[in-house]
Amino acid sequence: MPDTPKPGVPKLQPVTLHHLGEALRRGGRDMRRAPLWGLFFGATYVVIGWILAWITIATGQSYWLIFAAVSFPLFGPFAAVGLYDVSRRIEQGRPLNPRAILTVILRQSKRQLPSICAIIVFMLLFWFFLGHMIFALFLGLSTMTNISSSYEVFLTPNGLTMLAVGTAVGAGFALLLYMITVIALPMLLDREIDFVTAMITSFQTVTKNFGPMLAWAIFIAVATFVALIPGFLGLFIVLPLLGHATWHLYDQLAYGEAGSG
Repeated sequence: MPDTPKPGVPKLQPVTLHHLGEALRRGGRDMRRAPLWGLFFGATYVVIGWILAWITIATGQSYWLIFAAVSFPLFGPFAAVGLYDVSRRIEQGRPLNPRAILTVILRQSKRQLPSICAIIVFMLLFWFFLGHMIFALFLGLSTMTNISSSYEVFLTPNGLTMLAVGTAVGAGFALLLYMITVIALPMLLDREIDFVTAMITSFQTVTKNFGPMLAWAIFIAVATFVALIPGFLGLFIVLPLLGHATWHLYDQLAYGEAGSG
């Protein structure tokens, strides 16, 4: 059965810049071949972003951002698995059967994907906790009537230091999250392995190929940031491209230039 996950961890090739460029080329090809699937999965993120932004603005309560931190990691991997399966089917010349693709997504809820989602959520909540601690450490004694109307406090020496420390710590968390998931997520779809093994393999792959994989991380971060600026609308393009391309990056590393097809 083509959908039956293969056992064990594949022997991954060294990552090169050629792999990254080829992954993007193939990702763009898949977007053109299956545009409706890209729109469908991209809409998941866009609609959630709109809802959370509207609630935050309407209520004036920034705690809704906590739900954003929790919701996106929960939905994200499942949306990514859908895009991975679309790319896999295109590569293998198989039909893009809606029932089959959505069934693949539902099957992941009974495998290892929820466990890695829990790790992602835990890390983000821990970062949220650390963010509050950093804020309290540097600005806890500052006079501030309302954080949304007291931006000048961030331009003080303590405020600038807080922003620098918070950005550095946040970047560290983001990098760690990237390192344990970038290869693990597509591998969990393709292979019958436990999530801990998948995360360790992903981490080792990034550390062994740090230059190219760091370039990939920077590209993802910049592309996602730009996509968020026009009211999340850019995610309709960026999210499918990154989803398809991430599958093809893994596919090349696991099966060579020809891919799994």
